[in-house]
Amino acid sequence: MTANAAERLLQHYVDNFRDLPWRAAPGSSAPEPYRVWLSEVMLQQTTVAAVAPRFERFVARWPTVEALAAAPDEAVLGEWAGLGYYARARNLIACARAVVERGGFPDTAAELRKLPGIGAYTAAAIAAIAFGESAPAVDTNIARVIARLNALPQPARGEIEARLLEMMPARRIGDFIQALMDLGATICVPRNPRCDACPLAFDCRAAAVGTPEDFPRKPPKRVRPHRHGVAFWIERGGQVWLVRRPAKGLLGGMAALPGPEWTAALPFLAASVGPVRHVFTHFTLDLHIVEAVEAVGDGWWQPLETLDEAGLPTLYRRAVDMVLSRRADPIPAAAAAA
Repeated sequence: MTANAAERLLQHYVDNFRDLPWRAAPGSSAPEPYRVWLSEVMLQQTTVAAVAPRFERFVARWPTVEALAAAPDEAVLGEWAGLGYYARARNLIACARAVVERGGFPDTAAELRKLPGIGAYTAAAIAAIAFGESAPAVDTNIARVIARLNALPQPARGEIEARLLEMMPARRIGDFIQALMDLGATICVPRNPRCDACPLAFDCRAAAVGTPEDFPRKPPKRVRPHRHGVAFWIERGGQVWLVRRPAKGLLGGMAALPGPEWTAALPFLAASVGPVRHVFTHFTLDLHIVEAVEAVGDGWWQPLETLDEAGLPTLYRRAVDMVLSRRADPIPAAAAAA
């Protein structure tokens, strides 16, 4: 990729950049590393549309890394509810406290990787966008753009990173990385890429071949195993019994309805309000809701009218909604007549 192509891409970014709450305008001072880090953690496996309003609410509550580091774990986990992949929230807390302890964010990818929960991509993205380091921040969008520019059918991550470093201009590193991100998100999309609107179409080998969608090749989808779980609905005096899941493991530290561990076998159930189907990264789950009387485990009574404040993850929020909606359903005419 020539210097002229890099300039075309940067100009395209100036003219078309996505105005996102964690970004600085093209050509302006770099955004605060706290905002870059927080946005990158939130955006892992989550869409921009879902993250943007949650990011703004999060930074309104904890505007600095120092404020976040001082927050109670339960408050941060509750604020994260609904964003999924809850290990990110636990790592977020640990990382914030590590940053405050060391006196601020390090300014290189190598040092950023030493912080809890920061992997190779996140470290490179923070270093490039917040500090201007020539770090190969390769997300899914950038990987696709580079694979198509070079017509690479099955590139290894190291090859993508090497090609990205070859393309990197000497200045405006953060803008360049974000320009590639936007290009992959809006123009060089997986299906039906808009090559006619791409500032790099002239330099793109996949476009020259005429089949840009063939690059890179998608690996076959893995079949997810299926599991079953039981969650107890225990209600008393307008309150429902909630517990906190173990700190380690899936949905670790989050508020939940009590219940045993999930298994592959369908449990024997004398009666069930109904199952809630949920799709995790590595498996699918049917969570069977069973009404019970006695409180189970260590927990607390949460008033029904304040369930929205409990910080329930999506799985348990859907279980709650199902129970409450069925309670509100009218009795069918045939049943009423009987």
